[in-house]
Amino acid sequence: MKYQEASDVKILVEEIIEKLDFSHIVPQCVHCFRSEGTKSKRIIARIHGFGKIWQKALKLPPTYVIEVISERFDKLSQEEKEKTVIHELMHIPKGFKGGFRPHKGYVSNSQVERMYKEYKKLNRKFSNSN
Repeated sequence: MKYQEASDVKILVEEIIEKLDFSHIVPQCVHCFRSEGTKSKRIIARIHGFGKIWQKALKLPPTYVIEVISERFDKLSQEEKEKTVIHELMHIPKGFKGGFRPHKGYVSNSQVERMYKEYKKLNRKFSNSN
């Protein structure tokens, strides 16, 4: 597997955090990488947390990494990329302590769709005010 920073994804992450008011997420502590060469067949993206034991051992703050799988993510439409990033950000709990929210009850397709519609509405509102 090869990894490289994904500045385009980071920009999208910061925009989504701001527009959807994900104020519990510290943008500086969310890093974005693009991977190539995975053996997984269905994954488009995944989020990695920096567990509490590592935080304490290394005396570092909670941190998350969003990894997009280049072979799949890069082929998506802009809309699907935005939905994918929203999905991954929704896994970050309100406490922002390195843990995760599960799919069940927190991250579902209908919830992602609802957040995406709000994001697009806010984008239009922002565009019209400029």
